[in-house]
Amino acid sequence: MPFANREAAARELSRRLDSYRGTNPLVLAIPRGAVPMGRIIADALEGDLDVVLVRKIGAPENPEFAVGAVDENGTILIEPYAKNMGISRAYLQNEAGRQLALIQKRRAQYALVHDRYPTAGRIVIVVDDGAATGATLSAALRLLRKQQPARLIAAVGVAPQDVVAQLATLADEVLCLETPSHFDAVGTYYKDFREITDDEVVAIMEGSSKPLAQS
Repeated sequence: MPFANREAAARELSRRLDSYRGTNPLVLAIPRGAVPMGRIIADALEGDLDVVLVRKIGAPENPEFAVGAVDENGTILIEPYAKNMGISRAYLQNEAGRQLALIQKRRAQYALVHDRYPTAGRIVIVVDDGAATGATLSAALRLLRKQQPARLIAAVGVAPQDVVAQLATLADEVLCLETPSHFDAVGTYYKDFREITDDEVVAIMEGSSKPLAQS
């Protein structure tokens, strides 16, 4: 059954994550769509909100279909099926570079709001509204695992069952509200799936700001 909107999914995720309330978790949302969700979850669990910047690498003829992802360190994750689709290495490298440039632009914009929160030793909850292929969320989990969180949790609104199984190899815990057997685009599982703007992301993050470090 579709969610009314991202906020409704976030409230349900909050209820299922209630055991972490009061442990000062760090909630990391994948921009832009998951940021409103992250705000709700962070508030409910009495934690901090920040973003984890990863971008999917879309297929040449279908940019919404992820064949890989890149994180803000420039690490590129290519899904095995990309080779079977005949996608060239040159395309993947060029698209990864384009997405990395966007990541860097967003990091510069978001950094004006507050410093990044350290992840080492903290309970980290990564939030996304949906994971069709799992490429983007997998890249985020791989990046964060290197930062040695005390516990790494993936919280997602909807994903195929095989993607949930894949994520379970990367996170200590995976919480997914819906796992339809026949998966369509993520947006089809939300009655309201409007685009979230960078200005909205900044406004939401300002609600969780800490003083910027003095240079």
